[in-house]
Amino acid sequence: MFEIMLNIIAPVVITAGLGFYWAKSGRTFNTETVTGLVTNIGAPMLIFSTLDKLEMQLSVFFHFAMIAFLSAASFCIIGFLILRALRLDVRNYLPGLMFPNAGNMGLPLCLFAFGEPGLALAIAVFMVFSILQFTFGIWLSAGTNSISQFLRTPLIYAVVIGLGAKSLGLHAPEWITHTTNLLGSLTIPLMLLALGVSLAGLSINHIKLAAGLSVLRLVMGFLVGLALSTLFGLQGLERGVLILECSMPVAVFNYLFSLRYNRAHTHVAGMVLISTLLSFLTLPALLWLVL
Repeated sequence: MFEIMLNIIAPVVITAGLGFYWAKSGRTFNTETVTGLVTNIGAPMLIFSTLDKLEMQLSVFFHFAMIAFLSAASFCIIGFLILRALRLDVRNYLPGLMFPNAGNMGLPLCLFAFGEPGLALAIAVFMVFSILQFTFGIWLSAGTNSISQFLRTPLIYAVVIGLGAKSLGLHAPEWITHTTNLLGSLTIPLMLLALGVSLAGLSINHIKLAAGLSVLRLVMGFLVGLALSTLFGLQGLERGVLILECSMPVAVFNYLFSLRYNRAHTHVAGMVLISTLLSFLTLPALLWLVL
């Protein structure tokens, strides 16, 4: 079991660690360019190529996406109630509690833990949270919801085209398959390197509040994932992917949006950093449970 967990955790930690070291050593890393490549090219190609190779029935994929949506709704309701009880600004802190790092950390962990079938289910979770973050998440942070921003998100079109082709029984030509596989393969390593670079640039301010909300994100995520997997009778692969994705730390995009819209970005930076460090420490126990 130790060797299995090491095989899953080590690639994630080492790749993110290389990004952290790269930034700390003073080397140039254009985060905006890399984030743009991942958001506009890598992630859409990864989603399309995964859907093109999807061997499970679409009904299973959509069912899992629906459960992912329920997890996001649960995070929203629980986070809202707790923040209101603590008299904290909902717009400042709810995105960090609601949107876990289902991409940068969740996708590689599910891939290494459960292989291609696990990645396919993780894509369903990542798809749901990405769509919500670029719609409801922007509305929370900015106070307005930009339809044009939503329509300019390539991930949406990758989902529509991939699911549409799959439902019609269409298969992409081999040259398209090879191209999307090649471009999609950039996504996970670039995500992890960008995660490490982002963590290197963050500082912890008001550590008590950031630490408390970080623990809340991880505990809430685990309990919601466990509760939903029990409620829907999920077993094995499905149960493991859902719990893993729900238990991920605060997504880096929350920090980027808080910085753009001036929403307590120092606190959110602390949440990203502390929750990620805590997540790395708790991953062995989490993997032992889901495996």
